[in-house]
Amino acid sequence: MAGETPVRPDDELLTPDNAALVLIDYQPEQVTSVSSIGHDELMLNIGAVAKAAGLYDLPTVLSTVGVELGVNTGTIDELREALPPTEEIDRTTLNSWEDPDFRAAVEATGRKKIIMTGLWTEVCVAFPTLDMLREGYEIYPVADAIGGVSREAHERAMQRMMYAGAQPITAISLVAELQRDWGRPGADKLRGVLRWYFPKYNELRA
Repeated sequence: MAGETPVRPDDELLTPDNAALVLIDYQPEQVTSVSSIGHDELMLNIGAVAKAAGLYDLPTVLSTVGVELGVNTGTIDELREALPPTEEIDRTTLNSWEDPDFRAAVEATGRKKIIMTGLWTEVCVAFPTLDMLREGYEIYPVADAIGGVSREAHERAMQRMMYAGAQPITAISLVAELQRDWGRPGADKLRGVLRWYFPKYNELRA
């Protein structure tokens, strides 16, 4: 297509054609227990990630824990509304990678570059990340769209994942990496996310 930057076969950065998004346990019980990042900032950043998934047609795996057991409720409404229609995979395992349905859903994307989000960082993000890295996946935790029960818990979990080979990114760097070139068709997708994001971000910083 005229004006479109061709995708390099050896492209190591994230693209809409080589990456998939995983979202784990964005449930009211988990969201309210996060203290490593403010609730509004967390929701803003995961919202940007969810919007990117829809705009760039990323394969998406959405998982919850304990809903069928009756101890938790499902994914928070504001996140479900931002995502494209996506089936929830409910688990009993703390480590999502140990759940056969979750594992099958990730494998079905056919992607080895996994954009990883979840609550909490030290459990529901770290555990599957460590296992998946050992099995040859490239994992990109979105550092400002995840959170732990404390800042210490979040930071130590991030360090642990990085030592194992994970590559942290942020919500806005993710959207920019998927777009890559203002001259490519669809650049308004990125502009739309940024126009939505920064007024809200600036309100939080005021």
